[in-house]
Amino acid sequence: MNITDVRVRKVNDEGKMKAVVSITFDDEFVVHDIKIIEGQNGLFIAMPSRKMGEGDFRDIAHPLVSETRNKIKEAIFAEYEKVLAEKNAMEAASEE
Repeated sequence: MNITDVRVRKVNDEGKMKAVVSITFDDEFVVHDIKIIEGQNGLFIAMPSRKMGEGDFRDIAHPLVSETRNKIKEAIFAEYEKVLAEKNAMEAASEE
């Protein structure tokens, strides 16, 4: 299964949630609402989840193998860094 598209849909400068991402596999299957979160040990991804009962959250979709999770994480972070660089370049250009 190959990652064929990563789209950073929302970028937040403030708060712990830094972005919301959609990822496409083999141009056939998409997973929306993957979040990039700022944690105590840096950025991490949170798969789409639903609130269950007493405030617990359960993932709706998630990789079963850590290798797949790492592949997804690397693709998401690469696109996120690209979007941040473009955003910073546009802000710097507008200040000139």
